[in-house]
Amino acid sequence: MPVNLPVFTPAQIHPVPGVSLGTAMAGIRKANRRDVLLVTIAEGASVAGVFTQNRFCAAPVQVCREHLQQGAAVRALVFNTGCANAGTGALGLDNARASCAEVARLLGVQAHQVLPFSTGVILEHLPMDRLLPGLPKAQADLAESHWSEAAQAIMTTDTVPKCRSRQLRIGDHLVTITGISKGAGMIRPNMATMLGMLATDAAVAPALLQAWVREIAEDSFNRVTVDGDTSTNDSFVMIATGRSGLRIDSPADAGAPELKAALTAVAQELAQALVRDGEGATKFISIRVEQAGSMDEAKAIAYAIAHSPLVKTAFFASDPNLGRILCAIGYAGVQDLAVEQLELYLDDVLVAAKGGRHPDYLEEQGQAVLRQSEITIRVVLHRGQVNTTVWTCDLSHDYVSINADYRS
Repeated sequence: MPVNLPVFTPAQIHPVPGVSLGTAMAGIRKANRRDVLLVTIAEGASVAGVFTQNRFCAAPVQVCREHLQQGAAVRALVFNTGCANAGTGALGLDNARASCAEVARLLGVQAHQVLPFSTGVILEHLPMDRLLPGLPKAQADLAESHWSEAAQAIMTTDTVPKCRSRQLRIGDHLVTITGISKGAGMIRPNMATMLGMLATDAAVAPALLQAWVREIAEDSFNRVTVDGDTSTNDSFVMIATGRSGLRIDSPADAGAPELKAALTAVAQELAQALVRDGEGATKFISIRVEQAGSMDEAKAIAYAIAHSPLVKTAFFASDPNLGRILCAIGYAGVQDLAVEQLELYLDDVLVAAKGGRHPDYLEEQGQAVLRQSEITIRVVLHRGQVNTTVWTCDLSHDYVSINADYRS
């Protein structure tokens, strides 16, 4: 079960004017489940994206990059679950392009104005005989209110759909932000989530939106990890339709800081939902590194802790074997780290200082913290002024079972 992950209701999700969504059950991998999502985008909108840094990137990622580089206005997105279309060579590229061509034909736009996204099993070809007939069904289902169904249509091992939404007033304009994401395992995005989409009815200049999508991904999806694996298909796209009347052309414009902060907040909620729904997760863990000398060393230490199987399994067992955290800090690669200066906390309990166990720390205190479903690890380095937070989960028996049985 997800860790303290609130289940949204359709009433909590605000449609974004200029974005319509339709789903279909195409039977790509399993019958009687939504597995195709078509998103149409109104003319005049801006679209930007970031993608996996995995060198074995999937065919749809390659096609997305090609289409965005052409600079034409993006008018549609097409998603499928059940098959990642990764590790599929030339045929995989042909299939990704064919899906764009069919969407373009249905909508009366150009193929390079369509971006494709896939998730699921790697090294298998898209079943085009099922995918293509599903597209007209998704088109017939298009509606601005279908965000909840869209979140369901991109799930793989997720136990719940992930959708977040908010409205805020900026000046005279009521602005809407709504997004979906999917992912529960194979999560260390290294740019974004496995699949994510965030839309607003504010207008944002294309160049600024591209800068924002990278910065927002860095502060949200690039701060989560379940198992340290960077997927072949990671993609995060942002859409700005302009229908609210608010226009942002530069970071200095009135309302720009408020809009970016709200977009970041929704992206962080979606990113944290991935961890809370991590495969087999029983605990949500925030790892905060404070007073680091640089962001690189702060991230290196945070991820060393977050990726340690010994740390993650100890947390699953509520075992305060906290020397494992010190060990991870020590091998994080910060060459001149003065261990006698750092402090280690579990929530507000000081565990270690001056190079060793704090004399007032009792194991019962650590165990009490670790029995909680939400835990914060704080590492105070006393080296500078840089802080960062990474969100992760524990590693349980169920993680192994879920991934061992993934294709069955």
